[in-house]
Amino acid sequence: MSDHAAPAPQSLELPAALLAAWPHLPAFWPGVTVRATQADIPLPFATGPFRPARLGRGEVPVALVLGAPGDPVGTALATPVPPPSGIQSLLARVAAGRIGAPPDLPDPGPAALNLAPRSAAILLDPGDPRRRAELEARLVALRCGPHPAVVAADPFVDAPPVLPDALPRLDPWTLLDAAAELHGASRDLALLGLAAGVRIASGLLAGADPATAWGALLAATRCVNPFTAQPCGLEEALEILALWKKRAAEGRRVAACLGVLPYKRARIVSLLGRSTPPVFAAGTEAGLRAARMKGGALLAWSAAAPADLRRKAAAAGVELLWLEDGFIRSAGLGAEFRAGASFALDAGGPYYDPAVETDLERLLNSAELPPALLRRAAALREAIVARGVTKYNLPGGAPAIAAPPGRRRILVPGQVEDDASVLRGGGAVRSNLALLQAVRAAEPDAFLVYKPHPDLEAGFRRGRIPAARLKGLADQVLTGAPMAEVLRQVDAVHTITSLTGFEALLRGLPVTCWGRPFYAGWGLTEDREPPLRPRRKRSLDELVAVALILYPRCVDPLTELPCPPEVLLDRMARPDLFPTGARGGLRAVQGIVMRWLARWRNWQ
Repeated sequence: MSDHAAPAPQSLELPAALLAAWPHLPAFWPGVTVRATQADIPLPFATGPFRPARLGRGEVPVALVLGAPGDPVGTALATPVPPPSGIQSLLARVAAGRIGAPPDLPDPGPAALNLAPRSAAILLDPGDPRRRAELEARLVALRCGPHPAVVAADPFVDAPPVLPDALPRLDPWTLLDAAAELHGASRDLALLGLAAGVRIASGLLAGADPATAWGALLAATRCVNPFTAQPCGLEEALEILALWKKRAAEGRRVAACLGVLPYKRARIVSLLGRSTPPVFAAGTEAGLRAARMKGGALLAWSAAAPADLRRKAAAAGVELLWLEDGFIRSAGLGAEFRAGASFALDAGGPYYDPAVETDLERLLNSAELPPALLRRAAALREAIVARGVTKYNLPGGAPAIAAPPGRRRILVPGQVEDDASVLRGGGAVRSNLALLQAVRAAEPDAFLVYKPHPDLEAGFRRGRIPAARLKGLADQVLTGAPMAEVLRQVDAVHTITSLTGFEALLRGLPVTCWGRPFYAGWGLTEDREPPLRPRRKRSLDELVAVALILYPRCVDPLTELPCPPEVLLDRMARPDLFPTGARGGLRAVQGIVMRWLARWRNWQ
């Protein structure tokens, strides 16, 4: 920047409505006092090629190109142009994340246009009737060239195409996937074309070098993480934009939902990135009918799905997606009607059903996991352990485990016996009592610590064991203790399919599985039930990378935006973000009654 550059502005006025919609907006101008105004003023920024996907809250900016040429707001905050190698790396991220497209446009891919990848000369129709003769002449010339000629509406021009054979507005990445060269593209499309490595044959930026075309723009770009409201690097911003693009596309697939309880529905709408909710159907036939009429998928809550749903969906020609709570869910129990914030969405089936090949299993068997992702997984695992995070993150103090010195302390976590994960994933052992008997037989000298499931302790679900039956099996019964504190004090875990086994692996504990949970069979557990299909060996951080980063769908309970798992981890420190649902009071009374009955019957 020259010595004569404009001084940094001390204050900036922005429309009050934007500041209300985007509370993180002032962070794009660090050190500048941002004031709200009701006046209609020109905006000193644009999203440029970093336009975010439209989610439930609309389009939330993560990267902005600040100011215009000569604008002191832009020049005062300018940064050096990245080197060409750095620009190429950033452009590769833009292309990989399919970033910058106008929202909600179809993205069918080249095959849907009967085109091979990178095969066509694409002429962009700007929707200007005055240019019709010019467009027709260009199209005739292109048809004499070496590539199939295709005319398409420019995705960045909100006007109907002029030529009758033009393709309608499509997501620009479908066009770029199909293009060998672009003709007559708008500036935004040409920029994305340069990022994708497509030749800009005519029009704006024709023959431009990508590093030159993008360099000045990147120098004027500022990024803010909307979850922390703090400035961030462009790499981090591009990761968020790519995540939102993926989640928005996924949400558009869903036409109807089945088996989603009312207290979960608002969070599911956020998960799908929807401004309007899908149909929440009351029954199977209604759900399939709504999905078929709208031409989309039926999203079924796995544990509530009827046994014949897969067959009926196939007969109706309806795509079926399965949804369950994720592995780091909330601060508090779902049985108290607290909405979760992470989800397992799977096209193959419920993640806990070993009878079907799920998306989770396919990822673990086939995904190539780069070193950067494994480093991220290791950091996430270490943060989970250091913060004592588990699925429910319940309050409570550290328990006192009364094991005599020298005896191996084995945790046996109880499960809800009618839970779908036990019914589908259990083997020869399918009850809490049978599990304790099996572990006592296998480990006769160990000190067995039995911890009932939190839902059982709260009095909500089935699976309590009469106290008399526990004698000679469990050396100690722990109630009211947070799982993270229990895991700090034991030497091993035996389980049927409990997520506690996964949480124990994160903490480096040996785990024996008497059923077939998703984390068994990868060489990390001792398995009493062999996997039903071949599984490759995975390291612990590879398991974490897939199960906690690539596979789950997380929603920030503060902003209600799709978020990375690290954001959700931070939110677990705020129980106020996971309030009890409207029916929580009635549920609490039910729990009190059930706990009183259990004590009267002398059950654990």
